[in-house]
Amino acid sequence: MSARALMIQGTGSDVGKSIIVAGLCRIARHRGIRVAPFKPQNMSNNAAVTPDGGEIGRAQALQALAAGIDISVDMNPVLIKPESDRRSQIIVHGRSIDRQDAARWMGQRGALLEPVLQSFQRLRAGHELIIVEGAGSPAEVNLRQGDIANMGFARAADVPVCLLGDIDRGGVIAAVVGTRQVLDAADAAMIEGFAINKFRGDPRLFDEGVTAIERASGWPCFGVVPWLHDAARLPAEDAVSATRTASDRGVQPLDGSGRLRIAAPMLSRIANFDDADPLRQEPGVDFRFVPPGQAIPRDTDVILLFGTKSTRGEMAFIEQQGWHHDIHAHARTGGAVLGLCGGFQLLGDMIDDPGGHDGSPGSSPGLGLLAVRTHMAAAKVVRRTGARCALDDVTASGYEIHVGDTIGPDRNRPMLLVDGKPEGARSDDGRIEGSYVHGLFAEDAYRQAWLTRRRTAAGYLQGPAGTSKDSMTPGTHAGYAASIDRALDGIAGQLDDALDIDRLFALAR
Repeated sequence: MSARALMIQGTGSDVGKSIIVAGLCRIARHRGIRVAPFKPQNMSNNAAVTPDGGEIGRAQALQALAAGIDISVDMNPVLIKPESDRRSQIIVHGRSIDRQDAARWMGQRGALLEPVLQSFQRLRAGHELIIVEGAGSPAEVNLRQGDIANMGFARAADVPVCLLGDIDRGGVIAAVVGTRQVLDAADAAMIEGFAINKFRGDPRLFDEGVTAIERASGWPCFGVVPWLHDAARLPAEDAVSATRTASDRGVQPLDGSGRLRIAAPMLSRIANFDDADPLRQEPGVDFRFVPPGQAIPRDTDVILLFGTKSTRGEMAFIEQQGWHHDIHAHARTGGAVLGLCGGFQLLGDMIDDPGGHDGSPGSSPGLGLLAVRTHMAAAKVVRRTGARCALDDVTASGYEIHVGDTIGPDRNRPMLLVDGKPEGARSDDGRIEGSYVHGLFAEDAYRQAWLTRRRTAAGYLQGPAGTSKDSMTPGTHAGYAASIDRALDGIAGQLDDALDIDRLFALAR
């Protein structure tokens, strides 16, 4: 018997669909239901690697964790990874099949409905309930033709929809009612009701708002969800939330607590920046994103360069922001720099891409902080990885997603050993490091060992002849995976209280 299915669509992007789906998956799991997440089409440069070496959006990986199952390419059959404002890499069933500009994608995306439905049917065959996440909003009726992400999928697969509105951004009554007004009758008929997300304060204060929406739309309300504080402890789906947080907060002066100061420039095509999430939760770390237009703080201890979907394009962006001057000054004065994946490539002397496999064809000088050179190639490395730190016996697991091979003298001082072979590179003084492996900091032992080395180098931890201040000792935040699990449980508990879950699950068909 095939699984029943329910879809969460939103009145817009970033209304909280991903977190709500994760919470519903955790509730279903608690109730003994074999549940799986599904998103027909995702657009994100944050990708997770499946056991068979495929790519899906990291939001679906988090949702699978909430459901208590391993990830599969069928959970996100179409993944769009933007390389520039007009061109993206197209991932289908976990594999890169093409690179298309926006106009070509809009004209051809409808052909991907068939592989989307194939994945959906395979998931249904192995589970009892599928929680589907839409993308953007069905109210974008100008994008309706060829749609595979919202109503195009819902109608093709006959999946009922709950519409989610975000009250925090304002205008939620108009957003929900307006969605009803712009949808054609057949699409509107797929929506069985709505829910309001991100409410601060007493939800009863919005009772009249709920009534107004119900009267104007004809849809019932399944509940008003409070602000989910535990969501801040979960990995963000894409760079939007991180950019907004950094822009709102700015780069704050240090509070004098002696915490290790890590700064990460917000690159234009930043990818897999959730590598920083375990560091951001460390009580002994002051982590900040540096938005475009702001200088990297001079009192930073470590600059972290994340991955990117276009390394040569990113180098140009770094120079436009003047960050290359900040990074070089930081390195000259004894600061540490860590580059992950594309960030590793940026640290080298040269980036060669004659075939245009990672952006426009050509070659660009890198930052020149590591004696390595990267040559881009058509073949893409996508795999899960087990590693050991080259400096001690601490082990870690992670994953790789990259094009290009990096060679050079500094590879003789690896950062890691993968299957006994050297991986990454370090400068001769150990302050500049680079690696292709993502996910290292999610491993508690590796994270603490790396932080101890960086604190020692920054002078926060003294050797045997000195003493250490309590505020400068290694972070005590261990059990990152356990903290994510607790956050998911907390979100599930709040959703169970706020939503009519029985009624919502009963809609699934």
